[in-house]
Amino acid sequence: MLRSLFLAAGLAVAAAAASAQPINLRFADSTTADAPRSRALVEIFAAEIAPDFTFEGYFGGTLYRQGTEIVAVQRRNLEMALMPPSDFAEQVPEFGILTAAYLVRDADHMRRIFESDVGDEFKAMARERMGVHILAPAYYGTRNLNLRGTRAVNTPADLAGLRLRMPGGEAWQFLGSSLGANPTAVAYAEVYTALQTGAIDGEDNPLSNNRIMKFYEVTDQIVLTGHNVGFGLLMINAALFDSLTPTQQQSLQDAANKAFEWSNAEYIREESELLTFFEGEGIRIHTPDVDAFRAYSNEKYLNSDFSRNWPAGLLDRINAL
Repeated sequence: MLRSLFLAAGLAVAAAAASAQPINLRFADSTTADAPRSRALVEIFAAEIAPDFTFEGYFGGTLYRQGTEIVAVQRRNLEMALMPPSDFAEQVPEFGILTAAYLVRDADHMRRIFESDVGDEFKAMARERMGVHILAPAYYGTRNLNLRGTRAVNTPADLAGLRLRMPGGEAWQFLGSSLGANPTAVAYAEVYTALQTGAIDGEDNPLSNNRIMKFYEVTDQIVLTGHNVGFGLLMINAALFDSLTPTQQQSLQDAANKAFEWSNAEYIREESELLTFFEGEGIRIHTPDVDAFRAYSNEKYLNSDFSRNWPAGLLDRINAL
């Protein structure tokens, strides 16, 4: 009898230990490990969710090719990813409005969108139609043009015929054409070589990305169009999220908020300092007629098939935030 009690107790302890094993969260991103958003996840998010979870991050496209991460999360081949709205728009076209040039004004506007009922609607669409749960947006920086050569760029007409690298996907390619350029899809990891060899004439990225990827080594000028606020949405497989306890769910949410509060501020700080850095590297910095770019881009979007997928009244609701 006593032996049976000890055996039962031992089994109970073993079961409890097994149930206490941390849940491993594999994460993939195409950016480098030293980018602020990557550091925020590794140094802050991972620490905040321990010991219930372990965070296993893969950066630089080492686990999944850029653009394939969402499907991997949907199939449970990957637990988490951080993807831009353009990738969501491939499956839920309504997300396309978030990719429009000059719509999201800055990091604070991005935050307000996702803390509002507008953000709740996007989160619901992602959950219901994609099977992913959005935790939080992460600011990447405001995108500008980084070009080879000495071409003077003041208006969209000055970009005619310019081969501008844009990420793959219809939304990204349209963004490039909405600036007046000839968009060309090139994988992020291949942009440096494409610039170096002249396969492309320029690329668009936030200033921090230009520094991290050293694009300034193979370009000559930065044109401050400020045409798009770059951001991603941290997501997790919805079925996995729903299997967690409310305490675990809140832990993930709080950790994401804390991590990106730091990285958003870090990107903003870097942006305020990087123009001086690039000038020191011999890069010419030029501010074009931004109003001309905005007007041209707005007309392109409003007269395109993209705007037909925008829910009625949503543009005005976002602009009002």
